[in-house]
Amino acid sequence: MNLKFFITGLVMFSVALGTINLLANEQTNTTDPRTDLETMDKRTPVPLLPHMALHQKQNMREHLESIQGIITALQKKDFKSIAEAASKMGFTPEMGRMCEHMGAGAPGFTERAIRFHKTADTIVLAAKRHDQKGVFTSLNNTLTQCTSCHAIYRQQVVNEETMKLFSDKISRHSH
Repeated sequence: MNLKFFITGLVMFSVALGTINLLANEQTNTTDPRTDLETMDKRTPVPLLPHMALHQKQNMREHLESIQGIITALQKKDFKSIAEAASKMGFTPEMGRMCEHMGAGAPGFTERAIRFHKTADTIVLAAKRHDQKGVFTSLNNTLTQCTSCHAIYRQQVVNEETMKLFSDKISRHSH
């Protein structure tokens, strides 16, 4: 009887040890999950240095806060607040330069980014006319710019050397 328990225990231990080894081997043979995601995500990469990627994400969160402010002000028909919130997303020469800088490595990104900001300006114009329907239409058009851009592009965080390669490739194609 003791021999039977001993053999059963030994078999169970061996199976457990084999399972642990199998799991350990599977973990060491997997690829980096970020690489897997980049392979699966077929959108066009927008190469950005880490500080640029962070800055872009902060700007987009600010845009969402502006959208939230517009919606809140729309409930109250507060057109002055609508215009103020929308103007934070609007186009300025500085914003245009930032879009060019951020989009330097991705064909078409800069033009889409600038179109977004200029579309946001139409919300301001509608608000100044106290045109609620116009605000809704312009807000819809602005959000369409957001979603269409996000459907086409994704951030790709890169190092300085890779960023230069992307930028050089784009500048050669644009001349």
